Amino acid sequence: MKVPKINILDEKHRILHQKSEEVKFPLSDEDKKLITDMMDYLECSQIEEYSEKYNLRAGMGLAYVQLGKLKRIFVVVNAKDDGSFEKYVVINPKILSFSEEMIYVGEGEGCLSVNREVEGIVPRHARIKVKAYDMDGNEYTIRVREEVAIAFQHEIDHLDGILFVDRINKNNPFENIENMREI
Repeated sequence: MKVPKINILDEKHRILHQKSEEVKFPLSDEDKKLITDMMDYLECSQIEEYSEKYNLRAGMGLAYVQLGKLKRIFVVVNAKDDGSFEKYVVINPKILSFSEEMIYVGEGEGCLSVNREVEGIVPRHARIKVKAYDMDGNEYTIRVREEVAIAFQHEIDHLDGILFVDRINKNNPFENIENMREI
């Protein structure tokens, strides 16, 4: 597999704090290629051989805005225990429902646009139900949980101009940790 050349913007870039626009269908060939490149990049970043060879930080999700494009598109690539990958293309997502149970990433959330250590937790819903569209414009509804639910919420935040660091309480980075489950 070849690692696609994509330029991921750093958190200092102002576009990352802008709200992305709804996408109109059909997608252009350029958009379809970029979506495929984003998924290939994320897959390579999670394969040790490639991440070491090409000095890639492991990533599970990537939003269009991180590439400088204000469109409501993100992808999530989740490595499974058997070495395969679950891949999600999510266009114009809307959260339909979410669990009351809150979770957080024990070692802290990360982001390919945030190239520094960040202390604190980001409260996320353990399960969410999302309505979205695939690359061909077909509507679908999906329920995701645990790590994938966190990735979806993280990427939807990107589409709304919110970085995970914005969700950490600056005065009390571990606020309400006792009311959440660590994953």
